[in-house]
Amino acid sequence: MNQKTSYQLPDLPYDFGALEPVISAEIMELHYSKHHKGYVTNLNTALEKYHEAESKNDVAAMVALQSAIRFNGGGHINHSIFWTILAPKGGESGPRGELAEMIDRDFGSFDAFKEKFNSQTTAIQGSGWGWLGYNKGQKRLEIATCANQDPLSTQGLVPLLGADVWEHAYYLQYKNVRADYVKALWQIFNWKNIEERFTKATA
Repeated sequence: MNQKTSYQLPDLPYDFGALEPVISAEIMELHYSKHHKGYVTNLNTALEKYHEAESKNDVAAMVALQSAIRFNGGGHINHSIFWTILAPKGGESGPRGELAEMIDRDFGSFDAFKEKFNSQTTAIQGSGWGWLGYNKGQKRLEIATCANQDPLSTQGLVPLLGADVWEHAYYLQYKNVRADYVKALWQIFNWKNIEERFTKATA
């Protein structure tokens, strides 16, 4: 079946400069307008070729396109989540309610969770993402890292909070000190959005 699917760049929920000083307007503009837009464009191109190959029953071509779909599709999924889990002064509230209780239960304390998240995310080799995910089967929270643009769903987890540690996300501002960037993100994590994701995941 040849179906036409076209993904769009989602609207950014704030201005490019809204997350300063944690993330500069220059980085935000490049990250959103160039990188995320590139993933969307390349995903649509790969899917178009995939549907064409599918209509011709060309399995070899369909298999060959899987890596482009995974990479660009993952890039689109990850960034669409990332923009919404950040907010100006978002980190001031911190987690509340059931999410806060589960963080304490699964990591010992919020500070212990932050420390573990920061160290695992900073230690990613090359490019990737650090996530707090919800494991539906075990009804627990887990910290996980993904290489490149692999989405967290590839590890069977529902993404709640994430940090993009590709160099394009921070290098212009933080240079090679990835740890400072990851630490600074806590000032702008949008706990309202993260809690909504948690409520949906645990429903």
